[in-house]
Amino acid sequence: MNKAERIRFLDALRALLGASHVLSEAHDLAPYATDWRKRYHGKPMAVAMPGDTAQVAEVVQLCATHRVPIVPQGGNTGLVGGATTDASGTELLLSLRRMNRIRDLSTADGVLVAEAGCVLAAVQQAADGAGMLFPLSLAAEGSATVGGVLSTNAGGTAVLRYGNARSLCLGLEVVTPQGQIWNGLSALRKDNTGYDLRDLFIGAEGTLGLITAASLQLFARPAARRTAMALVAHAQDAVDLLQQARGALGAGLTGFELMSAHSLQLVQRHFPRLRLPLELSSPWCVLLELSDNEGEAHAQARLEAVLGLAMEQGRVVDAAVAQTLAQAQAMWALREHIPLAQAQEGLNIKHDIAVPISRMAAFVESTAELVTQALPGARLVVFGHLGDGNLHYNVQAPLGGDAADFLARHQDACNRIVHDAAAACGGSFSAEHGVGQLKLDDLLRYKSPVAVAMMRAIKAALDPQGLMNPGKVLRP
Repeated sequence: MNKAERIRFLDALRALLGASHVLSEAHDLAPYATDWRKRYHGKPMAVAMPGDTAQVAEVVQLCATHRVPIVPQGGNTGLVGGATTDASGTELLLSLRRMNRIRDLSTADGVLVAEAGCVLAAVQQAADGAGMLFPLSLAAEGSATVGGVLSTNAGGTAVLRYGNARSLCLGLEVVTPQGQIWNGLSALRKDNTGYDLRDLFIGAEGTLGLITAASLQLFARPAARRTAMALVAHAQDAVDLLQQARGALGAGLTGFELMSAHSLQLVQRHFPRLRLPLELSSPWCVLLELSDNEGEAHAQARLEAVLGLAMEQGRVVDAAVAQTLAQAQAMWALREHIPLAQAQEGLNIKHDIAVPISRMAAFVESTAELVTQALPGARLVVFGHLGDGNLHYNVQAPLGGDAADFLARHQDACNRIVHDAAAACGGSFSAEHGVGQLKLDDLLRYKSPVAVAMMRAIKAALDPQGLMNPGKVLRP
């Protein structure tokens, strides 16, 4: 696109959306041009901010006519560079933040319809205001948007009980790469009428079309919640405690997080106001959450019974049960501040792996040995959702070392060690963060050629011009 064509395109874009909703000056583009981890620095041609689905469709049609690539962005909280343009200045960044309305909420159907730019915390609040629960919860819920969490099929802390974003979505509204609007919003739990188009777009990271709204499943709000922290000596003890808690608590067990002592020590160092309820006398800590339909006393008794038995059996070293909502929130704050503490500590090598729970302890022990042998002095910051087999197996530079140099010299080798180990256990190199730009090579390495060929066929069929979030998930 030459300069004259670019001017005509931007003029047409301003005519569609209004000049105030098309950003093209460098200082206006800056907040949208860099990803959350500050790893990728793009250069958008412009930022377009449509206010409704019809405007999204018109923008896509305009881009298709001028062959302008589109990179969708919600809250820009992704961790793999999936919502950042390249540096060519030829891609349009399409921000969905203005599309932030709750369109409908039906307690009878247990469904809430939210637009793609609606922040996750706003969905939770709307459900709570209606006496119901939307259970998807993650550290970035104050800025992550519905479209973003669906496009990456985000997980969060309650997957054990409620499933990931895909499980919580009943239907979608999508603008296709041709600028057509597919109204697949549904309140139905059963609809066996051909291909499941919804599932094509969930987890596709905007490479097949633009999610503009979603029908989200709501649940009855539990009568009580109880949260506890427990210290364990070995990763296998945590796995055994998970099975024991599942057997005793059933579907009431809504959260089960594993955190290394080192990860919590980082939180203490950088956020000293967050106090640990237990002295870190063991290398591992577990965070449990129970949702109960009877009441506070019943929930307390059930959780204490599980932990008491586990302590008698020597599976748990020590434990603390939150007595108030404030204490429970403080426990969760420790878990949620681990990524922030890592960022304060310096650059680090992040991994978002999934491994069968039955092989988790073996993975943790063997991979720790492999990484520390290859990278002497490296600090392992291991935490995540043990209940669904998803760990953030992160590697921090040696204490006092040059973090940027460590990252530049060792990231590829470290990734290979961790991802090979996960694959050997029947696991995945990406559990909930997606592929984006960061893991393009990993997808080709670990996905079967048959799977990659089918993905390419779907991409070519739906987006023959290759304009939807190019360079993400699949290499061109």
